[in-house]
Amino acid sequence: MVPTDLVMPGMKGRELAESLVTVRPEMKVLLMSGYTDDEVVRHGVSGASAFIQKPFLPTELVAKVHAVLQGSCR
Repeated sequence: MVPTDLVMPGMKGRELAESLVTVRPEMKVLLMSGYTDDEVVRHGVSGASAFIQKPFLPTELVAKVHAVLQGSCR
């Protein structure tokens, strides 16, 4: 699994996720961002995406990583 920020210089997190999954279809990617909901949607994250909003508690991160690895969210 690869955790990545949604907004980065150069390649955006969504683009990184798409290129990783193209090369390794089994790859899980967890997107994260501290931006507002409008910015997150503008960068291409839908409700079906594996995403966590910053700031998050360590327990929230562990739960989200577990969900992604178990396949209960993309």
